[in-house]
Amino acid sequence: MVWKRKSGGAGAGGSPGRGADEEEKVPRGHVPMVAAGGDGERVLVPVRLLSDPCVAELLDMAAQRYGYCQPGVLRVPCDAGHFRRVVDGAMQRCGICPP
Repeated sequence: MVWKRKSGGAGAGGSPGRGADEEEKVPRGHVPMVAAGGDGERVLVPVRLLSDPCVAELLDMAAQRYGYCQPGVLRVPCDAGHFRRVVDGAMQRCGICPP
């Protein structure tokens, strides 16, 4: 799992579907996600974690708040600290060691 701070620049605050360069860099088997209540830290979450109950609950919350047609990076409605704890816990339960 990789944590990246969202870079500012000409595209910051622009169209959410405009991150073509970032989208191309998403490794196979990962989903880019961002904690909507945080500072824009982009996280590459392994697809295996999406079935974890805590991560699935965050996905349900995202669907209720933003709908199923989010363009670009998937936003989850929580702060970055909570999101990090949920993902780290899911990684431990799934036996995935961070790089």
